[in-house]
Amino acid sequence: MDFNGRSGSERGSNDFGRQFSSPRGRGRGEDRGTSDHKLPTRQQTQCRFCRRGEKYVDYKDIETLQKLLTHRGKIYSRKRSGNCAGCQRKAKRAIQRARYMALLPFCA
Repeated sequence: MDFNGRSGSERGSNDFGRQFSSPRGRGRGEDRGTSDHKLPTRQQTQCRFCRRGEKYVDYKDIETLQKLLTHRGKIYSRKRSGNCAGCQRKAKRAIQRARYMALLPFCA
């Protein structure tokens, strides 16, 4: 019996138990691993420095280094800039050197 005094079979379209059931009919006891749908794999892309084949990130190349900075002077993350881990470390070091030589700002 629910709070209105009706039994389970007397419930109408306002069934409170339906809000917890899965809309796709995939409950706990049903098989989940038989789907033939595969997610597309993402192409592995190289970072801008690896594509050019650069072994050294030059601190005097201000145009390239400014693309790795926000307008406030912060360094973009690897995910945002698209650099690999090694090139992100090289770029960080080049940005630090350019800041020390007053080619790039420490903050905006």
